[in-house]
Amino acid sequence: MKVKDIITAQKPSLSFEVFPPKTQDNFEVVSLAADKIAKLKPDFMSVTYGAGGSTSKYTLEIAKNILDTGVTPLAHLTCVCSSKESILEKLEQFKANGIENILALRGDIPQGEDPDSWDFKYASELVAFIKEHGDFCIGGACYPEKHVESVTERADLEYLKFKVNTGCDFLTTQMFFDNDAFYKYLLRVRAKGINVPIIPGVMPLTNGNQIKRSCQLSGATLPDRFKRIIERFSDDPKAMEQAGIAYATEQIIDLFANGINAVHVYSMNKPHVAQKIKENLSEIFK
Repeated sequence: MKVKDIITAQKPSLSFEVFPPKTQDNFEVVSLAADKIAKLKPDFMSVTYGAGGSTSKYTLEIAKNILDTGVTPLAHLTCVCSSKESILEKLEQFKANGIENILALRGDIPQGEDPDSWDFKYASELVAFIKEHGDFCIGGACYPEKHVESVTERADLEYLKFKVNTGCDFLTTQMFFDNDAFYKYLLRVRAKGINVPIIPGVMPLTNGNQIKRSCQLSGATLPDRFKRIIERFSDDPKAMEQAGIAYATEQIIDLFANGINAVHVYSMNKPHVAQKIKENLSEIFK
């Protein structure tokens, strides 16, 4: 099933993200985690693509396993270090294995890499290429608090509109922790004439050590009330996990209450976190 059809249905949808192992040694551990999350019956599951394509072969394997459970997979592809030949090969593999949803991203630039040397410098180029080579449902990324490399919000929206016009069927946001930032962003996006479905991305911050890095990479800011949660509970791992899950659950409920019908959870290969969130929303998804 195509993601655009899932997220435009009348009922609320909830999806989770997993990331492949960096080495074969950890494949079984990650595969087991993905299976446990799939058993929660999310509406779809996205599978990331490692920096420089370092885990690309595992992306396909995990996505295939997810599809075998009856859950729709969304496979990531990135521009980083990808050639036209390698992307064509991936697309043929996806077709052969029944994977019809792709999230097309530029990806984080590895240290020492020069994007000018890649066949695809921007995500928009990758989107257009995928569109030419198969009947895929293609997603793109967007940034409620502006991409960290964009000079202005206006420039960020100009690029987003261009990317959507190259063939994006839907967008998924980078994580955010202030729903008001998302609602304001949605108004700006619609005013710009960008009308594809947008899935808000929520990350349960359950570990004090991950918070600073997550915000640096995403450009997300922390509301004062979440800062107070961190100050109070970050030294107690179990308390911080519980508080982080509760905060993410509250975000999701607020999004649904305000007319957003699809939410994506960056679950970080943690089945127990995904399960707790699903349990917290049991009456919404009954």
